[in-house]
Amino acid sequence: MTIVTADVPVTGLADLTNESRMIATPWSRMVRGIGLGQYPVDYDHLMAERIRATFDRLATKVPDADAYTAFSGLLADFILNVADPGAGLSRADMERALDRMWGALRAERNPYHRLTAGCILLDAFAKLDIDRGLLIDGETDVPAEILAILDQIEPDRIQDENHGRHGHYERLAASTAVFLAFGQLGIEDRLIGERNHVVAALHLLDKIPAPFFRGRGGSMLLSAICVLGYERFIFDGDRDYLQETLDYLDRADEVKNPPSFPQPMSDDFPKIYPLLTMLNAIAMSGRAQYLTYRRDRLAEARQLLTAITPVERTHMGLYYLVALYNLGRLREQVPDVDAFVDDVVGQWGQVDPGSDFFLNGIAYPYLIETAMVTGRTDLITDTMLDRLLDSFPDLDRTSEGQANRPYPLSYVVTMLGEIGVADRLFAPRARYGGMSPLNWAIDHLSADAVGEGSRLYMLDHAMVSYALRLRGANRKETELFRKFRFRLA
Repeated sequence: MTIVTADVPVTGLADLTNESRMIATPWSRMVRGIGLGQYPVDYDHLMAERIRATFDRLATKVPDADAYTAFSGLLADFILNVADPGAGLSRADMERALDRMWGALRAERNPYHRLTAGCILLDAFAKLDIDRGLLIDGETDVPAEILAILDQIEPDRIQDENHGRHGHYERLAASTAVFLAFGQLGIEDRLIGERNHVVAALHLLDKIPAPFFRGRGGSMLLSAICVLGYERFIFDGDRDYLQETLDYLDRADEVKNPPSFPQPMSDDFPKIYPLLTMLNAIAMSGRAQYLTYRRDRLAEARQLLTAITPVERTHMGLYYLVALYNLGRLREQVPDVDAFVDDVVGQWGQVDPGSDFFLNGIAYPYLIETAMVTGRTDLITDTMLDRLLDSFPDLDRTSEGQANRPYPLSYVVTMLGEIGVADRLFAPRARYGGMSPLNWAIDHLSADAVGEGSRLYMLDHAMVSYALRLRGANRKETELFRKFRFRLA
């Protein structure tokens, strides 16, 4: 049976805000912590208490030394207090809460994570329309402290299957987060003052050796710079950084530095992923000439989408549709959008979400998001959701799947919340012996969440994002995104 919900925030691509058009997929939100709190809804006391209870439960599994989760819990509580129409927070209350959050943030030893947390804090202040004087007042200058952390982020610190391929990927991603956070607060002029941080970030592109990471991370950086209105630094100097990034993607076979994935992927997947994100960066730039620079980029994307496997297409379909919409080329490239969405979302029956944490594990959330943003939630069925909700214990088949469970879990929390069925995550289910899926997953974290490592932060991001969504359905988009125009659409 098709799910029935009145809480779906969009009925099609035309309803998306500019922020959602730039950051439509869960990757940037859950992994990088940017664009949290999309699709705001009215405050819900029950959901607010569930978010708080989730962080309380995490506190029983994660030691106080895990400053990131402690910070996230404090931030979620602060957001909920501000959003609650009946809370009546005073300025003094906010100052005390900020002191506690800032103390937890400073205790985070990893500079990349510390900076990410700080940027989420700035973004939340902007979306809640809190007086920025709390952050910048006299001797207090929280944004300046966050910006200074950029210089502490060293290359190749990511300990995963791609160790050594990242170069300055984390610092590039951190720059993107800083640029958006400063833009949200209306202090983007600080980025090009005595020291030009925009140009410095663009120079980092040369220091990311793998074409996959340079294209995927670079596309978000280029998009953020365009949102700020600083695209002159991309195009009008001695170099054209968008063109150079496309050139490097074209040399992927020559460079011979392909990414590794947790599960086997087709040879075309690492080519289509950065290409689609770069197509969105071209849409952000408003410069259509890059679509035919050296080759027909849309024809290339269409060919690659056909070449990748069906389960890989469940990931890439959302990137493809949103990029084409932002470029004003959707109907040209996909004449029958409904048929395309039917085919992509219909793959759920062939995908086992419990077979692994990445390829299959996050496929359902991508399908749910694709259905929602195209106005096709009729394709989401109770059977599909039941299969997804009961899949988490299956990841225990491997130690890798168990350690990475927060990865798909964070995506599921986010997507089910957006389509108005998050109650199912908090309701008892037979598969979990009468526990809720979310509580079961938290209780089955490793001791002190050592095994999960930074994956736990993705669940933190999902819960903070949900808290920020509760700021009110009538909340307008921030000025940074409201004033932006997709000139090709």
